[in-house]
Amino acid sequence: MALLFPIFVAALVRLILTGADRHSVWIAFRCLPAKVQAALGALVVSGVVLLLFNTAGTSNLQAPEVKDGRYFAFDTTPHARGTIEVSHSQYVAVLKSDQRNMLAIPGLLFAGAAYLVFAAGELRRADLGVRAGAAGKRPARLRRQDGGP
Repeated sequence: MALLFPIFVAALVRLILTGADRHSVWIAFRCLPAKVQAALGALVVSGVVLLLFNTAGTSNLQAPEVKDGRYFAFDTTPHARGTIEVSHSQYVAVLKSDQRNMLAIPGLLFAGAAYLVFAAGELRRADLGVRAGAAGKRPARLRRQDGGP
């Protein structure tokens, strides 16, 4: 978790350095293999569903804590906001709910970082191909197998 934000920022900087606009980044993502696109899509969809189910829960309690052996949670009910005492079972339920959020949010950010890195890599590969094409030759890894130009 400690590396989440540096990884995300590095991915964002890498994409910014390509100088591509959003449309080009989307096209680069569409050029990735279908399995990579499906895996990233599944990560994003599962993270969003987890967040929605957790947010749409019937409980208005959050931020559980223990003080002097008693259990408290913050109640977000309109017109009754504040810290209230809760039972142990409610405390455990609120704690699990908060932990689910703490898994979904970093998961979404890591999926976004992967999207940015893969798209930037695809843009870089395409740029190398364009530069080599302008020079009249292809890079070794893009050269045809039959020995053509």
